[in-house]
Amino acid sequence: LVPACGEAGADGGSTSSGDQPRVVVIPKGTTHVFWQAVDAGAQDAAAKAGLDVMFKGPLQESDRAGQKQLMQQFIGEGVAGIALARGGIPAKTFRAPWRYLVLGGLFSIYFVMMFQGLKTAAPVSAAAVFTLTPIMSGFFGWLLLRQVMTPRIAFALAVGGTGAIWVIFRGDLAALLSLDVGKGELIYFWGCVSHAIYTPMVRKLNRGESALHFTLGMLLAGGLILTTWAWGDIRATDWAHLPAIVWITLFYTAIFASAATFVLLQFATLRLPSSKVMAYTYLTPSWVILWQLALGEAAPSAIVLIGFAATIGALLLLLKE
Repeated sequence: LVPACGEAGADGGSTSSGDQPRVVVIPKGTTHVFWQAVDAGAQDAAAKAGLDVMFKGPLQESDRAGQKQLMQQFIGEGVAGIALARGGIPAKTFRAPWRYLVLGGLFSIYFVMMFQGLKTAAPVSAAAVFTLTPIMSGFFGWLLLRQVMTPRIAFALAVGGTGAIWVIFRGDLAALLSLDVGKGELIYFWGCVSHAIYTPMVRKLNRGESALHFTLGMLLAGGLILTTWAWGDIRATDWAHLPAIVWITLFYTAIFASAATFVLLQFATLRLPSSKVMAYTYLTPSWVILWQLALGEAAPSAIVLIGFAATIGALLLLLKE
């Protein structure tokens, strides 16, 4: 809705018909019975609200230029408001659907590995594993897109990676030299490799689709892959008797950790280098530590916090213009 376009247009148009404000409804088309029903509903609502509604649009729903021309015309005439019918998913979104299977498969691997790894990995060390993603994304960005890192970004990734490794091995040099890493951390690491490949692949496979539509395709494909993979377990689960906390967790994971995060990630990926997009993962250990403290758990040892500080420094270097 475009409200309050002016008192009068240059050609003498007005905002009202008599004493009633004029509102123009511009549908995507006028021939289909759906839009005729919209017209009838608009006129009925206008009579109740004391408005003068004009219903005018192009004949064909594909005539986006005609819609735009009508909108500009009525803005110039200074009508009180314009309701413009938009939306829908462009047909090009569904071309080459294999792209969504690739992206959905990568994120399916990430999620399965993440939940499997978190069964045994400590929260802070798992978060540190995730902070290895930017340096891996930088490598895959060069491999797939030939994105070249500046010396500053390369240095920041090296600092962040070093800090992450320090936390993963608990600041224990002997554990590092013997590669004494937990099973859960190792499983989650391979999930993060999949996540790192995903970031540059979004830009490589995108063909002009919006971040919202591209995310929808990826989520549908990922959901199909995971449903097929886990169908036996899905059928065996007693969904009616799951505790409330499980449903809360599922809701949070589906809405915030998945859908909203993926839209923002794809939006940024189409505009920024892969390593810079993933720079914010360096904040993950911070949030994990804060949540641990909020839930009454003990803080990590001071020697582990050294690696945590290095990841924060890497974030600041990566975000510096």
